[in-house]
Amino acid sequence: MTKSRGWVLAVGGSGIVEDWTLRESLVTGSGTVRWDRLGDPGAEPVVLLHGTPFSSYVWHEIAPALAAAGYRVHVWDMAGYGTSGMHAGQDVSLGAQGRIFAELLAHWGLQEPAVVAHDFGGCVALRAHLLHGARYRRLALVDPVALKPWGSPFFRLVGEHSRVFEQLPAALHEALVREYVSSASHLGLRPATLDALVGPWTGEEGQGAFYRQIAQADQRYTDEIQPLYPTIDLPVTVCWGTEDTWIPFVRGQELAALIPGARLVPVPQAGHLVPLDAPARLTGELLTFLMA
Repeated sequence: MTKSRGWVLAVGGSGIVEDWTLRESLVTGSGTVRWDRLGDPGAEPVVLLHGTPFSSYVWHEIAPALAAAGYRVHVWDMAGYGTSGMHAGQDVSLGAQGRIFAELLAHWGLQEPAVVAHDFGGCVALRAHLLHGARYRRLALVDPVALKPWGSPFFRLVGEHSRVFEQLPAALHEALVREYVSSASHLGLRPATLDALVGPWTGEEGQGAFYRQIAQADQRYTDEIQPLYPTIDLPVTVCWGTEDTWIPFVRGQELAALIPGARLVPVPQAGHLVPLDAPARLTGELLTFLMA
């Protein structure tokens, strides 16, 4: 498979972004971060955060739909993910990503955007808000990593032996990543979508980056902020795939109970990758939330 680390933001007649390249960049302490935006420059801003081991491509159906509905949609690849820079020794921890997100908001001049965050992106958005002073108009959390304990047996195994996994033959590594990414979907991913999500993790640079981000995953980054969830004072919705086998639906119930006024929205027939398993349903729920 040829490694693909870029797409062009070009919307086809279906309204879906057919090619996806993040055309802008910001140099941060953790390397160059790629970003882009869709929609009317004067429209109300919405920022989308992806999780791991994914990229902004998880939003390739939802981002243009939100832009078409009248929002200015910002997307970005976290440091060490997708089309953003990858290098040995890179800090791609949740601590670093939270600081980078606060820096990006300042770079964009966004003082109080609506934020939609999936998986690790949920922790990143929460840390930026609770620890780094980032302000949001509204916050939608989609199957976020937010509560202890987290990390599957596979995730822990790889984290403890990342140096060994980094030395896997390229074909075995790609097969592992394909199986791992596929397991996040309940309905199954289209081949082109799976290729787009796996591509950044192939090749020597991508293979090292894949195991680096797992090795740096640490529950302390959620432990630091979990006691602060009852202090969140803004509208929050928690959307959760009812068939999520990575983080079960009950965790969504627990999280919504900790955040004052948070609303829990079950998304049926969706696994952990809700933005790809149920893009139309999730878009509808997000629009309802954003317009409230």
